[in-house]
Amino acid sequence: MTKLTGAGNMLLNCAKAQPGERILIAYEPAKYGYYDASVLNAVSRAARDLGLKVKTINVGFDPYVTDLPDGLRAQMEKVDIVVFLARLGDQLRFCDMPSDTRIVVSFALDDGMLESCFGTTPHAAMVDLKNLVTKALKSSRMVRVTCPHGTDFEGQPDMPRIGAGDTTVLRFPMSVFKPVPAQSFTGQVALCGFLTGTGSRYYDDYTVEFDGRVMAHMRQGRLLGFTGSDRDVALANAHYDRIAQAFGIDRDCVHSWHAGIHPGCGYLKQASENYERWSGAAFGNPRILHFHTCGSYAPGEISWNVLDPTIWLDDVPVWENGVFHPSRIRGGQAVLDRYPDVARIFAHPDAHVGLKDWGLPMPGHGLEAVS
Repeated sequence: MTKLTGAGNMLLNCAKAQPGERILIAYEPAKYGYYDASVLNAVSRAARDLGLKVKTINVGFDPYVTDLPDGLRAQMEKVDIVVFLARLGDQLRFCDMPSDTRIVVSFALDDGMLESCFGTTPHAAMVDLKNLVTKALKSSRMVRVTCPHGTDFEGQPDMPRIGAGDTTVLRFPMSVFKPVPAQSFTGQVALCGFLTGTGSRYYDDYTVEFDGRVMAHMRQGRLLGFTGSDRDVALANAHYDRIAQAFGIDRDCVHSWHAGIHPGCGYLKQASENYERWSGAAFGNPRILHFHTCGSYAPGEISWNVLDPTIWLDDVPVWENGVFHPSRIRGGQAVLDRYPDVARIFAHPDAHVGLKDWGLPMPGHGLEAVS
């Protein structure tokens, strides 16, 4: 079988495009510094080559949008497929969308990501792995997560029923499993040197950076506090106070978490160059596990990011120091056997996650020091 381009993989294998269908490409101009114009060009060209009737629409960028604009909804209802090359699709992924339209949000933000293994890995393989991980979590009695930097939390996952707890918008590439509700989890989380947003809403001072190591502590899905230097702890608490007050949300709710499953998801720039872009692209790498916090809804407004997690499902380390091992879950090896190209990518995962300058491990803090 001929290997598809990233755009072809998106349209044929994710959106299930058929010749003659109508497609609306909703894009965010490159001037906003998030999506590269090359992605729009590649998807438009591939759609025409496949015999689709293509229309593009500039949806701009609204940092505070919460509802699908009426004009855009009307346009979406006239087509078979909508591809969002815009943050708007991610911001509204939990909103009511036209039910008869296949809607895709692309997390490949430039042509390098689109044409790398991230974009060209068969979409069906990653969907199969996502479902297998979700099923494995649902059947696990206990899940424990650690990392070399001091993360250590555990709980029994209470996964939503099939079809619940997820969005109807299609992700491309498929790069995470269904979020794990955090209400049964207790322990500590080593933060990757900063707190940043979740892509739900964009606000001033979207990211706060720490001078040293900061540990977040939770009990049964509630934030207990932070440990670290006095300056960093004060900064973290002030950030939570400000965001919770600004949006009238539950400050201390730790809603859910999930990790990346896509070994081809490489992020070549430094996170500190553009945290908004990093948090919207790098999270699909298995080296990153992230939490949805501050708000009793997915994805909340502040994320915690863990580097190189080990995720134990019962007594099996399915993730080990940031490496995802599909063969360690039931049915995973069968997927690798069906897709030899995917197996080769898992054997040589992309380690680039934009955090190469993030310090050395430190001992974990105890809960008695929580501020």
